Amino acid sequence: MKVSVGIKALNEESHIGASLGSAVEAVRPFGGEVILADSGSTDRTIEIARQFPVRIYQLATPSERSCGTGAQLAFQHAEGDYFYLLDGDMVLDPAFLPAGISFLESNSGFAAVGGRVREVNTDTEEYRIRANTVQADANWRPGAVDRLDCGGLYRMSALKELGYFADRNLHAFEEFELGARLRERGWQLARIDVPAVDHHGHTTGSFKLLWRRLKSGYAAAHGEVLRGAIGRPHLSLVVRHLSHIRNSIAVIAWWAALIILGFLYPHLALTLLVLPLLLLVVRRKSLRLGLYSFTMWNTYAWGLLAGLFSSRKPPERKIDSVELAAQLPERTQASHRQ
Repeated sequence: MKVSVGIKALNEESHIGASLGSAVEAVRPFGGEVILADSGSTDRTIEIARQFPVRIYQLATPSERSCGTGAQLAFQHAEGDYFYLLDGDMVLDPAFLPAGISFLESNSGFAAVGGRVREVNTDTEEYRIRANTVQADANWRPGAVDRLDCGGLYRMSALKELGYFADRNLHAFEEFELGARLRERGWQLARIDVPAVDHHGHTTGSFKLLWRRLKSGYAAAHGEVLRGAIGRPHLSLVVRHLSHIRNSIAVIAWWAALIILGFLYPHLALTLLVLPLLLLVVRRKSLRLGLYSFTMWNTYAWGLLAGLFSSRKPPERKIDSVELAAQLPERTQASHRQ
């Protein structure tokens, strides 16, 4: 089989139909497959997915859900020479797979390739910031990159060298961590100037979304990445290239300085308290965006510590899942535990 598209999802009834439809059409010229890895949806995600010619696997233990778990669950059932990871709120552009496969077949030193990402939802503070990042950050522009955020096409032979695709312990940054492991082994990654996906993202208010990410473990993901890299060859790449770690350390140091100055020089401490917020307001050119960034980075500073001291499961261990049958006439209604 030439290509597999894996889609990870949790309660994506608003977008899963468009996501699955785009993936099914994209693999059709290659005789490929589409795999839905569901992390225990309670909405109509599965009902909708059963109307498509895809394989559906649902996480057997919903308490184990994470971004890394969903990605790895899709991967462990993939059979293609190439594997594309897609989120359930993304629509795959039909132009990308032919261009991506052609690129990898012509460039043997590259393990993966991504394309242009369009952020559809820019109504909330987080996604306005993210859309600006997509325009400015080198990892989102065509050329050599150190990660493929928002999905990419991977060479299966390169992934098999690693033993697993995504670290099941990670609540975010699974693409960055994967890129670090690939690059440590000498592989390269790239983006090409071809549209890849439209990303719809969350419509939840930014501060509410931040609270949800705090409760779900998402905010601790960069600490989990650091925890998993300790004692492994890709540790230096993680420390150098994951800016969330450096920023969180800076925030922790800032708080330590505030506490010390609070006892010695209270007025200077007040200045130090307000200055970062003012700088962020100027940088974001918005009081609300500056306040959100200030809150977000303080949340992630706590998350660094929480993730660093989190427990881990062996990332190469198989993830238990249940296969759910589609409701297509030619398919047999059945389910079984993997």
